Amino acid sequence: MSARGGKKKATKLSRSARAGVIFPVGRMMRYLRTGTHKYRIGMGAPVYMAAVIEYLAAEILELAGNAARDNKKGRITPRHIKLAVANDEELNQLLRGVTISNGGVLPRIHPELLSKKRGNRVKVDSPASIPEKKVERSKSKKPVKSFKKVKGKRGRKPKSTDSESVPNSTVEDSPGDGFTILSAKSLFLGQKLSLTESEISKIGAIKVEGIINPTNAEMDLKDGVGNALEKAGGREFLDAVKELRKAQGPLEVASVAVSQASGMAARFIIHCNVPQWGSEKCEDQLEKTVKNCLSAAEDKKLKSVAFPALPAGRNGFPKQTAAQLILKAISNHFVSSSSSSLKNIYFVLFDSESIGIYLQEMAKLDAK
Repeated sequence: MSARGGKKKATKLSRSARAGVIFPVGRMMRYLRTGTHKYRIGMGAPVYMAAVIEYLAAEILELAGNAARDNKKGRITPRHIKLAVANDEELNQLLRGVTISNGGVLPRIHPELLSKKRGNRVKVDSPASIPEKKVERSKSKKPVKSFKKVKGKRGRKPKSTDSESVPNSTVEDSPGDGFTILSAKSLFLGQKLSLTESEISKIGAIKVEGIINPTNAEMDLKDGVGNALEKAGGREFLDAVKELRKAQGPLEVASVAVSQASGMAARFIIHCNVPQWGSEKCEDQLEKTVKNCLSAAEDKKLKSVAFPALPAGRNGFPKQTAAQLILKAISNHFVSSSSSSLKNIYFVLFDSESIGIYLQEMAKLDAK
């Protein structure tokens, strides 16, 4: 009898197949031995390292694929990887010292390159200069009859329309000195959503009727925006917040409370308790917080309101996720409501990373 009908040889499984990962576990073990030859390496170390690197690669590829899809590209480039890493808070901290070749830089617009309301200024100056020249010519040449017949009719209409309407629009649409409008978008009911850059110390000087203050249940003013509002409002504003704290009690998550904006250009400060990242239904709670802030502004018949970046540093919200949720909540609020007193909504941002994220998310709203 031949031995050909005996037991079949078992196929060899690689360490990666046994661990259930794609990245090579044996190669990770070799790298660990060459890099850390002085230390003892356990058998589970290369498996754990391969699993972590595989997860990071999958996460970056997913975000880069989303960036390529937003830019209407069918192939991922180093630029898309750069945007994916920079727009994710955790990946940005992890890979802060890593340079991606051909990745480019984050979108950043310097305020010096933007002129505020340049088109409106040209319209105001041009009709104002034409009548002055006409008056001078009429005094020098004195042809009264011919001047009235030919040129008098052309100079009447611009005086009554452009010179009166343009200054009013510039006053209503301007948040004041020290605030640069980077981008603007019209919402469903005609409201204007503007992305504004400024310094956090100037938040109390913005020319709006209501300012949103992201805070906690105790309504303290220890955070960046609250501290800036306290410095701008002074003792009167601090006393108003203390009285509101006694009357209102602790703020529940996503709820709001309104106080007088003493010593500031605004009329009211809308305090809101922003949820913590990782808590139960935190994303739904953040959208509810934004809608409650808008409803409180409409109850006070406000025409303009300023939003800083709501999830502060202590709330732990990723900036990309927060921007998507806040813009979605604002858009849905005006779609679902039949009328609103609000006309202008300003996003006041203070760092270049948040500006780049909000510019990208507002561009997505325009595309939709």
